[in-house]
Amino acid sequence: MRNYIIALSVLICTSTSFGQIEDVASDDNALPYYQIPDAPDTYTAANVTARMVDGLGYRYYWATEGLTDTDLAYDPGNDGKICSEVLEHLSGLSNFILTAVHGEVNGTRKVPEGMTWIERRAFTLNNFKEISDILRETGSVEDLKIVFKRGEETSEFPFWNLINGPIEDAIYHTGQIVSYRRSSGNPSDPNVNVFTGKNRG
Repeated sequence: MRNYIIALSVLICTSTSFGQIEDVASDDNALPYYQIPDAPDTYTAANVTARMVDGLGYRYYWATEGLTDTDLAYDPGNDGKICSEVLEHLSGLSNFILTAVHGEVNGTRKVPEGMTWIERRAFTLNNFKEISDILRETGSVEDLKIVFKRGEETSEFPFWNLINGPIEDAIYHTGQIVSYRRSSGNPSDPNVNVFTGKNRG
């Protein structure tokens, strides 16, 4: 009887532990942009840009939530990138933007190799959150530059190019993922509300 009780106790503890691990692994709420954070109190160039990135983060979160292997392999059939390749491009764009707002030379920060899709999604979302946080804390974007270095030559572009370049490009490609997953039979959550930044219901 004593052995039975011990075995039962171990089984319950083990089941509880595995359940907690599974919950943590599948808890998307732990990632940023389940919903858009509160808006800044003031309107500045940095805050407005941060809010654009927040909107991007929310869209990306729900565009990529619940993607299946079928979705990731979706090929539009027009010599374009398959879905997983677009997602790789998005992680690269997030890294490019983060490098710029840190004031570093492009290419300084590397996208980790060999990431699983789940890891890539978390990497991209966390990059968007860090970009937004930095912009809010910066207060000014006038001195932020995009810096390229090739050999001994350095070239700089103003912050404007970051907006109309990689930030807008990331929004564009996030919309592409929404279209792809609809075509592969797994449309995104219909309760997503990009106007309020919080899901309905």
